[in-house]
Amino acid sequence: MITEDLSKVFGDFVALHPLNVKVFAGEFFGVFGPNGAGKSTFIRLLTGQLQSSVGSAEVLGIDVKKKPQRLKANIGIVPESESPPSYLTPYEYLYFVGRLRRLDNLSKKVLHWLDWFGMTDKKDTMCKDLSKGQRQKVMLACAFIHEPRLLFLDEPFANLDPIYQRKCRKWLLAHVAKGGTIFMCSHVLEVAERLCTRLAIIDHGKVLASGKISDIKKSESETLEDVFIRLVGQLKDEEE
Repeated sequence: MITEDLSKVFGDFVALHPLNVKVFAGEFFGVFGPNGAGKSTFIRLLTGQLQSSVGSAEVLGIDVKKKPQRLKANIGIVPESESPPSYLTPYEYLYFVGRLRRLDNLSKKVLHWLDWFGMTDKKDTMCKDLSKGQRQKVMLACAFIHEPRLLFLDEPFANLDPIYQRKCRKWLLAHVAKGGTIFMCSHVLEVAERLCTRLAIIDHGKVLASGKISDIKKSESETLEDVFIRLVGQLKDEEE
C-alpha cells in the first residue's frame, strides 16, 4: 500500500493534511492518535469509503479512487462504531457476506466463526438484540471469514472482553505470520507495543512520527506513552 500526498478537506476544515505512507506485505501497521486525530478519515480514504480531495492511494496494486469496488472485494474491513444490520441474525449476515465473496463450504465457515467467537447460541438472534460486544464479534467475523490478504481495522477491540481481545490478537499475529497484512487505527498505545511492526502517530490530520517503535523513541527508557505525549503535547503547544 502506498499513498502520495493523500489528503481530505471538508469545506474549510482540513481533516487530513497530505500523507505519504507505505505499508509492506506481511506487516502489522498501526496508526495511533487521540480522538479526532483523523484516523478514521484515513482508513475510509484507503478503503474507498471516502474520496480524497488531493493525492492518491494504491492498495494491493489497485487505484482506490478509480476502482473502489474491486478493492473492497479483496480486503476485509472493520469500521469504527458500525453494527451489523439490525433485522438479520448473525448467521444470516455472515452467510450474506460469504455469498458476496463467493466462498466455498460457506455454511461450515459461518458456523466455524460463530463458534470461534462464542456466538453459536446467538446465531439465530436478531442483531438488534445483541450486546455491543456481540455485535462487534459479528463485524470481526465478517472481516475474518475470507482470510483476506489485507485487513483494515478501526478500533477493532472496542467492546470486546479481555478474553476475546487476546484471542483476536493471537489470530491477527498468526495471520501476519502467514503473509497477511494489517492496517489498524487505534488510540490504545498498549496495542501498538504488543502487535505493530511499524506505526505512525497522527494528530489534527498530520503525521507526527512514523517507523519502528525503537526508531521514534529518543532513548531506551522512553515509553511509547512518553513519545505520544511528547509529540501530541508539542503540537498543541505550537498551536497555542
